[in-house]
Amino acid sequence: MTAVTVVLYESQDPINIGAVVRAMKNMGAVDLRLIRPCPYDLNRIEQIAHATRDVVARIRHFETIDDALADCRYVVAYSGRRRAAKWARHTPRTAAVDLIAHAQHGRVAIMFGREDHGLPNDALDRAHAVATIPTTEHFSLNVAQACLLALYECHLLAGDATKKLAGPKHAKGAPTMDEFELTFRDAEKALEALSYFKTRSPEHIMRAMRALLFRAEPDARELLLVRTASIEVLRTVERESRLAVQRALAERDLADGDREREAVEQNAPPHHEAPLGDLPHEAGTGA
Repeated sequence: MTAVTVVLYESQDPINIGAVVRAMKNMGAVDLRLIRPCPYDLNRIEQIAHATRDVVARIRHFETIDDALADCRYVVAYSGRRRAAKWARHTPRTAAVDLIAHAQHGRVAIMFGREDHGLPNDALDRAHAVATIPTTEHFSLNVAQACLLALYECHLLAGDATKKLAGPKHAKGAPTMDEFELTFRDAEKALEALSYFKTRSPEHIMRAMRALLFRAEPDARELLLVRTASIEVLRTVERESRLAVQRALAERDLADGDREREAVEQNAPPHHEAPLGDLPHEAGTGA
């Protein structure tokens, strides 16, 4: 459980931060990351969550989602919203299976959004899967309640010594979120260089690409293959552009040379032959 990170996006109420800390302490998680949280007092947090000084002392703040998730190999976002993108979907129980499996080889994260609007699209874009907690029609859950349910399922699974969990599918291990973001960045540049976005929405295309790669769960080497292919596309486009410029300049120089030769020929003095009557008589000819 120490490899399971809890990420709270723009928390609006210090009480919820304290309640999440309490849930983490109950379930053995120790790493809490806050992205642009509301102001809060550490003493107040410890009053809400008794005997949690060790967890509180480890709280870290981040300005961006990418920085908060950079070292994570698998991310599950909790959201009640339906999405058009074909994200892998989980309940807390099925999400725990993947989280604990990946946690054997690196850090994983569960991410929760604001109390009023949840997680925005750019946060969901950075998740490998989306988890939804089944409820009645009254589906609104407190952030700390949702976090407790998510951690509870992970805690049960991690503590079940009789259950044999399959390791990751690939020997090279899952890539970090930082490696994913570098891949998405270079892929977008490559598509832009090919004018792929001329009649398509970059946002929609890149969201679909994110969903595709997250669903595929590539290992680090496979993801690097996608990135290097994108980089090679960029290099090829740049190389062909340089060659096109060189060919255009060579053709221009050739055309300029042809025009100069034509001008020289047009300006040359004409060559006149002597009239036949002016030719000299040969010696010895008579009249």
